[in-house]
Amino acid sequence: MEQVIRPLLVVGLTIVVTLALGWLIDRALHAADRRHPETPLWGELRRCQLPLQLVLASAAVHASYGWAGIDYGNDRLIRNILALISVAALVWLAIRIASAIAETSLARFAATTSDPARVRRFRTQLTMLQRVISSVLATIAAAIAILLMFPGLRALGASMLASAGVIGIVAGVAAQSMLSNLFAGLQIAFGSSVKIGDTVVVEGEWGTVEEISLAFLTVRIWDDRRLTMPVSYFNSKPYENWSRGGPQITCTVYLHLDHATPVQRLREKLHEVLLERDDWDGRRWNLVVTDSTPTTIEVRAAMSAKNTDDWWTLQCAVREELLTWLQREHPYALPRVATAPAVVAPRVPSQAQQGRAEQPQS
Repeated sequence: MEQVIRPLLVVGLTIVVTLALGWLIDRALHAADRRHPETPLWGELRRCQLPLQLVLASAAVHASYGWAGIDYGNDRLIRNILALISVAALVWLAIRIASAIAETSLARFAATTSDPARVRRFRTQLTMLQRVISSVLATIAAAIAILLMFPGLRALGASMLASAGVIGIVAGVAAQSMLSNLFAGLQIAFGSSVKIGDTVVVEGEWGTVEEISLAFLTVRIWDDRRLTMPVSYFNSKPYENWSRGGPQITCTVYLHLDHATPVQRLREKLHEVLLERDDWDGRRWNLVVTDSTPTTIEVRAAMSAKNTDDWWTLQCAVREELLTWLQREHPYALPRVATAPAVVAPRVPSQAQQGRAEQPQS
């Protein structure tokens, strides 16, 4: 009976103590977060409570295993399971800590920087670093787990390390596409060619960069669809980045009108419309005739906006206001379809008819 109760008491008491210790650490972090609300690090570290408790519990059970009265040497399976739980919990805890540090750094940088482009660039770099660290830690944890569960592979691992050069070449050739995307992602993160939050036009689709991973980049299109593309695409093909160099953008509205259109009055009406719009930033505007055909003229109205959201709403509103004004005040300025009957070409007589007409009459 003692062989059953003693292990249960030791293991149960160990788990209870570690849970209580984790709860005390969480309360301490909560108190620090309330005393220093300007520093989000303490609040972010509270998310590490569960992996921290797993680390403490697995380590405590591993340390008290001998006190429980169980023959430790003949129970290799339990020892390996505890080691795997400890490794997995440590990796989980390290990822959570890295995420807390990254979020705190981003919040501090955003609070001291007024340029949103720099904030987006810093956020992109932090996100890429987090993904690289998480991938490396997960790979190391998987290798340790394999070596713990299969001790026979240790000798194989040593021989693989001895021939790491040849294996590296083979792995590089086999994973060429994955490695190209990885290096392309790092180049984008630290080269600042495209950042999270940038407005881009890719493959004829206009949207906002929503996520950048080690292999793929996700663009949220204006109709809430997601366009997922390999990161290497942005290093090998041209694309439009409307946010690079500043969020300001110039929008244009094209109108096809009749030749009798009062262009000067239309230009004045455009200025009146822009003065009433909050999405016009007041930097520039103009209205010019850009083309002429036998039936219509092409009028281009250009105006500036502070960002791409205002760009879309401004050009739609200006187009609607100008067309409504023309319909109400100058309906003759709208393009018309000619409905006059076509002129029939004169009939040309054939050569035989011309010869009979030239013969003298007897």
